[in-house]
Amino acid sequence: MRQISNPPNPFESQHRDLLEPAGSAKLTLYADDSREILSRNESPDLPFRWSVNPYRGCFHACAYCYARPSHEYWGFGAGTDFESKIVVKQDAPRLLRRAFDKPSWHGELIVFSGNTDCYQPLEALYGLTRACLEVCADYRNPVGIITKGALILRDLDLLLRLHREASVLVYFSIPFASDDMARKVEPQAPSIGKRFSAMKAVSEAGIPTGISLAPVIPGLNEDDIPALLDHAYCVGARTATYNLVRLSGSLEPVFLERMREAFPGRIRKITNRLHEVRGGTLTESRFFKRQAGQGPYWELIEQLFALAKRRVGFSEDDMSIIPQTFRRPGTEQVSLF
Repeated sequence: MRQISNPPNPFESQHRDLLEPAGSAKLTLYADDSREILSRNESPDLPFRWSVNPYRGCFHACAYCYARPSHEYWGFGAGTDFESKIVVKQDAPRLLRRAFDKPSWHGELIVFSGNTDCYQPLEALYGLTRACLEVCADYRNPVGIITKGALILRDLDLLLRLHREASVLVYFSIPFASDDMARKVEPQAPSIGKRFSAMKAVSEAGIPTGISLAPVIPGLNEDDIPALLDHAYCVGARTATYNLVRLSGSLEPVFLERMREAFPGRIRKITNRLHEVRGGTLTESRFFKRQAGQGPYWELIEQLFALAKRRVGFSEDDMSIIPQTFRRPGTEQVSLF
């Protein structure tokens, strides 16, 4: 674990500075007593409305994670607290079943996870993602999954059931082509090889898969785009997406600190490129503009992605059409014949 380092929490009225060097962060787990498990997305530029996050915080410790500022809502920091102080929603399966039993729920796509990785290492112990997927399968509710975790292979049986009886699409988040670079930015996530191996196994099982090249960090990983798309297609992915890194709120100082530490000879290039594609700033918070850049250099990245995607053979078919399969257990009409 890293040495403790968190930017000031904007929701706290006081900030404490250490009088001596900080110690190493230690993994601490917290129980969550939320009364709801479905998170409603109000962002008009995201393709889903509902998500389930069995965990708050993420052990993967990705320097660029847009979810870091959300950890501050609970009184934690966006830095090392995010990957070392993790909240576990042990009641998530029961709450999800209760949500599905409400007359107002008619069955919509649910994304695992819209905030932090549903297959981070703690899932091996708690099994909350699997239990929630079992609920989705029982109710035939469509599911989308975004993960870096190879642990998803444990749940192939459930994914197959969802694929047969409802709908499921698995995106693997792989923004770097080399483990050397990935380890510096995503220090506690599975290796690139393990992620591609998991993608291959899920694809060969007949489950639709895609690759998420997110985020693109100009000056660092845009050159990896063709190789990543080529590798993903070879192991079975048939859809691909990407977006520009977002450095909202307290994420910006965390990201810059870790980039300076990991890439001291490259940090100026990274910040210069970000300023270039963000119109002179490091980030953008406006809807429909925050996930993409502007200017000639960003246009080159867009063209690189489009050309590589077309050359490899990715389909342009719309894979976002979600079938209406939702059924409450025991409510199926029994035929008289």
